[in-house]
Amino acid sequence: MTSSPLHIAVVGGGIGGLAAALAMARSGHRVTVVERAARFGEIGAGLQLAPNASLALEELGVLDAVRRSAVAPPQLVMMDALTGKQITALDLRGDAYRSRFKHPYLVTHRTDLHGALLAAGEEHPSITLHTGRTVTDAVQTPAEVRLHFAETSERLAADAVVAADGLHSRLRQILVDDGAPVCSKYVAYRGALPVTSMTGSMAQHATTESVIVWAGPRMHLVQYPVRRGELYNQVAVFESDHYDPDSDDWGTEAELEERFAGSCDAVRDALPLVARDRRWPLFDRLPITDWVHGRIVLLGDAAHPMLQYLAQGACQALEDAVALGRALRDHDRPEDAFASYAALRTERAASIQTNARRFGEICHLDGMGAFLRNQLLADRTPEDFDDIAWVWTPAGDRRPAPTP
Repeated sequence: MTSSPLHIAVVGGGIGGLAAALAMARSGHRVTVVERAARFGEIGAGLQLAPNASLALEELGVLDAVRRSAVAPPQLVMMDALTGKQITALDLRGDAYRSRFKHPYLVTHRTDLHGALLAAGEEHPSITLHTGRTVTDAVQTPAEVRLHFAETSERLAADAVVAADGLHSRLRQILVDDGAPVCSKYVAYRGALPVTSMTGSMAQHATTESVIVWAGPRMHLVQYPVRRGELYNQVAVFESDHYDPDSDDWGTEAELEERFAGSCDAVRDALPLVARDRRWPLFDRLPITDWVHGRIVLLGDAAHPMLQYLAQGACQALEDAVALGRALRDHDRPEDAFASYAALRTERAASIQTNARRFGEICHLDGMGAFLRNQLLADRTPEDFDDIAWVWTPAGDRRPAPTP
């Protein structure tokens, strides 16, 4: 424990920001979270929590709360979206998994995970939560950081600031100034529907509880149950031929239908049930190493936004939070704590950012590339975790990651 508790401001009240607040408060510091929205909440649907995330949630004291509504899928299954045949699978409940990873693989609704973190933050006496605060500037002095807001002339002074303000981070723009996030030209349509509203083959399919990825040329579909199995989450992803950075008129429903037109019956049957109320362009950035700027540090998507193909975006934000909490427990000066945190996290996050892109390319192969992928993966056993273990095992307890 540090000898003198700090007052730390967290910009952003999403999963990463609330997790960081909880980790730092549990390390003995006073935390103020400022969120620009009128209320705390999450948008989106399902979320995969690999064992590295479950470990982080346990350290934050919220794993039991998350497990009450989450589902522990028996398998991760990759299917060929064109032929309908299984490519490979991983057993997530067997002895080989449990002995290697110790913590469960869970799937949950984003709002359920966020709600568990928010409830823990509201209950912690050292955490103060504010909404309706849009940060416009952060002014540092040798002794503190002052946050400026769009809604008020009042300033918030803190010993240090954690920028957890997401993909389009205002603080990253001020501090790093590395331009806009990079659009992959892929879009996602996603949502969770009540299992009771599903009929026929889809209703039977939803009872499997497995996470299923239907991989196809420049597209894929992900399916799994959430919220105690009451909802079924579906995410349809495809590359648009009409990407225009200056327009929203690309990645349309018509393109969605066109891209999936050649898929197998199971995928075509599922497609009408995929939510169409919003399209989600998929962004990431190239890795950076300068997360620390004096008394301000980046966290989560503000530090390392990544494509979703390894299902690690939220998982890595949770790892960030735990690592930051530990660093602030072990160091008196915020600058020293931030440097220690960044030294532990930047290389690992960069590897996952880079390999997420690579896995997306593998998932979306066509023709001979897809044939060879399927042939290579066909010989894998459900207990062969060697290729993914480095992702699912936090720093300090893993083999070296692939070089980006």
